[in-house]
Amino acid sequence: MLATPPDQLASCFGAVVSDEAAEAVAPSWNVAPTSTVLGVRVTSAGVRELGPYYWGLVPSFAKGPEVGARMLNARAESIAERPAFRSAFVRRRLLVVADGFYEWKKGPGRTPQPFYFSRRDGAPLAFAGLFERWWAPGAEDGAPSLVSCTIVTTGAGEDLTGIHDRMPVVLESGAQERWLESAGDRDELESLLQPSPGGTLVAWPVDRRVGNVANDDPGMLQVVADPDAATDDPARSVEPLSFGWDLSRNG
Repeated sequence: MLATPPDQLASCFGAVVSDEAAEAVAPSWNVAPTSTVLGVRVTSAGVRELGPYYWGLVPSFAKGPEVGARMLNARAESIAERPAFRSAFVRRRLLVVADGFYEWKKGPGRTPQPFYFSRRDGAPLAFAGLFERWWAPGAEDGAPSLVSCTIVTTGAGEDLTGIHDRMPVVLESGAQERWLESAGDRDELESLLQPSPGGTLVAWPVDRRVGNVANDDPGMLQVVADPDAATDDPARSVEPLSFGWDLSRNG
């Protein structure tokens, strides 16, 4: 998912590192669904905390954690209405942090081509996310919970033109504060779930082996030729700045 050390991420987002985060996530260039990612939330004490989360939201009413594999992402257009997300949307929001992400360019008569996206300024990405706590049915008092998360997606912005029609919601610093600390006003929160302005992200084509999560090494980010590229695009031919994960799944 991410190669930036937790202490550096925490510094970027004004957070403290939880005891679990320090050892929970190893550097990864191709994070698998339902694996562990890192997120920033505001604790009951009002402190921003960087901690580990199971990627794939498991609602409190779920019978088992396997439902999380179908809830990797939450569509911004329906997040306030869907039973699986609406409570977390009001009360349990976080920033899912990453160095980058993959999306797949598809089209009639062509082999899908993955692209890697990261911030143009080289800073870590902060995706709008939700989290939940789940206890197994019949769990004893004091039993540990599964803390899971989902990433909010919206329609693609200018930086994904011609590659994909969806993208994760990338929050800038001012929007990050509002997302984390809002009292739950629906209009305010929904106003934050917009595509990034053009020029926020850079992208380049990478090898199709990112489609297999068993492949996980820095070479995943090596620039390859885009067979559909008609002209040279400087924004899509720069050297890699950081590391990423696959967001080409549901949502």
